[in-house]
Amino acid sequence: MRMILDTPSLYFRAFFGIPESMTAPDGMPVNAVRGLIDMIATLVRNHRPAELIATMDADWRPAFRVAAIPTYKAHRLAEGDTTGVAEQVPDTLLPQIPVIERVLDAVGIARMESPGYEADDVIGTLTRPGTGAVDVVTGDRDLFQLVDDSRPVRVLYTARGIRNLQVVDEAFVTDKYGIPGRAYADFATLRGDPSDGLPGVPGVGEKTAAALITRFGSLDALLAALDGGVTDGFPAGARAKLAAARDYLRVAPAVVEVAADAPLPDADLRLPAKARDPEALVVLSDRYGLDAPLNRLLDTLA
Repeated sequence: MRMILDTPSLYFRAFFGIPESMTAPDGMPVNAVRGLIDMIATLVRNHRPAELIATMDADWRPAFRVAAIPTYKAHRLAEGDTTGVAEQVPDTLLPQIPVIERVLDAVGIARMESPGYEADDVIGTLTRPGTGAVDVVTGDRDLFQLVDDSRPVRVLYTARGIRNLQVVDEAFVTDKYGIPGRAYADFATLRGDPSDGLPGVPGVGEKTAAALITRFGSLDALLAALDGGVTDGFPAGARAKLAAARDYLRVAPAVVEVAADAPLPDADLRLPAKARDPEALVVLSDRYGLDAPLNRLLDTLA
């Protein structure tokens, strides 16, 4: 089984869930580093994947998404940024990210990113048909669009914690949102997502979006009906709202849907049984006070 980590989602969760009083010997906060290491140890111990990949954001706000919808993640831009590329990240988290990357590399856990793409797109590419069973660990609902019972691809959702993961499959999506199990991206396009700066269709909330996707089966079929003059099957007032939002609906799928073709480097994806670079790991452990979590992880790998 292949396990893919939405690493930014996990280290943000660790950062906000563990006090900043957890510091290195020099006083630098390492709460996100320590928390992520312990998360990985727990996941490996409980699920024993054959392959483990930590995905990263090479570009948290890709140009192709901004070109389609300029508001995409605009509210997350760092204060004063005029380039549109600097993300607002807590000052005490920012220096921990390179440490996380160095730890992953020294342990030997495959770390993958792709220039011009988000971690979500790397995950989408790593879950393409033919990859076998995949578990995606994330706190991001956007990745519910990847669930597919036929392969199978599941999401292990961290909303209730890493030790109490919600297993998201097609039945979960249907039960929670009232839509076909593989229709989450179409549903999210209609509903919108303020956390990502996606407006959705004005006046179309979650219930109406679910009713539309359930009735027509997909966004493509819905738009074909709209453009073809079909009037049956639209909730009261919804047809006019969709028609008014036709320009948004034309470009939104390029933003909402994760890519499945991000260029990826060749890498050994196998779960390591021991550290790839023990000397580097000792240096990192001493520098940042990581003995306890690293020993837990290495014991679990062994």
